[in-house]
Amino acid sequence: MKKLRFFGVVFAVIMISVISVGCSNDEKASSEQTKTGIAADEISNEAFKDEFPLQYDSYQENSEMTDTTYGGSTDTSKFVDEKEPLLPILFNGYGFATEYNEDRGHSYALEDISSVQRINEKSTGACLTCKSTAVPQMIESMGDDFWSGNFKTEIYPKAEEMGHSPIGCSDCHDPVTMDLRVTRPMFIEGMAAQGVDVTKASQNEMRSYVCGQCHSEYYFAPENSEVTFPWDNGFKAADMYEYYSTTAKDSGFEKDWVQNVSGTPILKAQHPDFETFMEGTHGEAGVSCADCHMPYEKAEDGKKYSSHHWQSPLKTMETSCGQCHPDDLDERKKRVEEIQTTYKTSLDEAEDLSATAHYYVNKMITAGCDPAKIAEAQEHVRKGQWFWDYCAAENSTGFHDPQGSMENLLISSNESNAAIQIATVELVKKGVNIDELDAEIDKAKKAVSDEETQDVKKTHATNQYFPPQQPPAK
Repeated sequence: MKKLRFFGVVFAVIMISVISVGCSNDEKASSEQTKTGIAADEISNEAFKDEFPLQYDSYQENSEMTDTTYGGSTDTSKFVDEKEPLLPILFNGYGFATEYNEDRGHSYALEDISSVQRINEKSTGACLTCKSTAVPQMIESMGDDFWSGNFKTEIYPKAEEMGHSPIGCSDCHDPVTMDLRVTRPMFIEGMAAQGVDVTKASQNEMRSYVCGQCHSEYYFAPENSEVTFPWDNGFKAADMYEYYSTTAKDSGFEKDWVQNVSGTPILKAQHPDFETFMEGTHGEAGVSCADCHMPYEKAEDGKKYSSHHWQSPLKTMETSCGQCHPDDLDERKKRVEEIQTTYKTSLDEAEDLSATAHYYVNKMITAGCDPAKIAEAQEHVRKGQWFWDYCAAENSTGFHDPQGSMENLLISSNESNAAIQIATVELVKKGVNIDELDAEIDKAKKAVSDEETQDVKKTHATNQYFPPQQPPAK
C-alpha cells in the first residue's frame, strides 16, 4: 500500500505575535457636514472629482500595477508555476480552468469582466454584481430580471447606457451626504442571517461592511441566479461547508460543476476576504478593513484624507500598520513575510495533494471499483478541495487569519489523504499498479505545467490513462 502523504504544518510562525488593537476612531457621520452638490442617483466616478480631488486622484492610482512577494495587482495568470500551476487540473470542466488571473485594481473591474474567457453567451447579470456602479439601481429597477438576465446581450449593454463606472464612489458612499452605505442587498440579507442589522452599524463597522459586501464568498441561487451569501451558520469555512451540505442543497444548489477528472460535484470558493478577516486577530480586535487598506495621508497643504488606493498594507506600512504599531516596522514586516512564506508552502502542498486525489478517484472509476467507495472518496475530494480553495481564493496569503487559515489547509490535506487511502485500498484489490499510477499522475501534472498557452493547459489534465468524466467545458 502506498504511504500516505502527510501534510507538514508549522504553527510556530503563525503564533508569532500579530498583536492588534482596535485603533479605529468612529468619525462623525458625513451627513452632519455640508451636503454635496452631487445628484443622489449619480453613478459616474468622474462626477466626484471636483468636490473630492484628493480621494479621486488616489483612486486613479489603482491603475498602477505592482506586486508584493505573494500578491499584487499585475495582469498575471494564476496558472504560472510561481502561483498555482495545478488550477487547470483542479478546476477542470469549469471556466476557471480556462482563464483565472490575479486581481487587479478596482479601476480595471469593467475591463477585466468584459474580456475574461469565463464570461460567455450563457453568463448572467449576477456576474456584474460587484463590477459596475450601475448595479444597485439595476437591481432596484429590474428585480430578479437583473440576476438572471443575459450578461452580454442585456445586462452589460444596459449598464453602459446608464453611464456606469468600475467599482467606485457611489458603491460605498451616498452621493449627497457621502455617508458610507451598503448598496448590495445580498450583504444586508447575509448579515441578517447572523442577527446583524446593518442599518444600525457604527461608522467603524461600516468601514468594513462597504468592503465586505463584495469581498466575500457567495453562490448563485438556483432559482434565479441571485448572489447569495452562505452565512447562516457563521463565517468559518467549516460553517459554510455545512451550509452548502444542508441548507443550500435542500434549496436545489449542490455544486458549481462536476469536476472533469474525478467526476466529483465541486464547490468553487470565491474571495472570502471579509469572512477570513472577521475571524482573524485584527477583525476580532475591532480593526476595520479601511484602517489597513485605506490609511490616512496628508496633502501638500497638510489636509488629511483617506487614501482610496486600495493595496497591500506592506506598501504603506508607516501609515497603515504604523498607526497601531509605530515601533519597529521592519521587524513587523519580517514577521508578516514569515507567516506568508510558511502559509504559501502549505497552500502549495494542499493544492498538489488535492490534484492527486482527483486522479486516484479517476482511476477508481476506470478500474470499476465499488460505486459506494467511489462516492465515499469523492466526498473527501470535494471537502478537501473546498478547504484548500477557500484559502487560495482569499487574498491575504494567510495573513487575515493565520491560524484559522492553516487549520483549513490541514483539513484539506487530511481529506485529500483520506480519498487517496480509500482509493489505494480499492485499486490494489483491482490489481492496479500504484507506482505506475503515481508516475502517470506526475506526467499529467507536468504536461499541464509545461504547456505555455494558458487556455490550453486544461486539455492536458486528462488523457488516455485518465479519461474525462464529463464533457469538457466550452
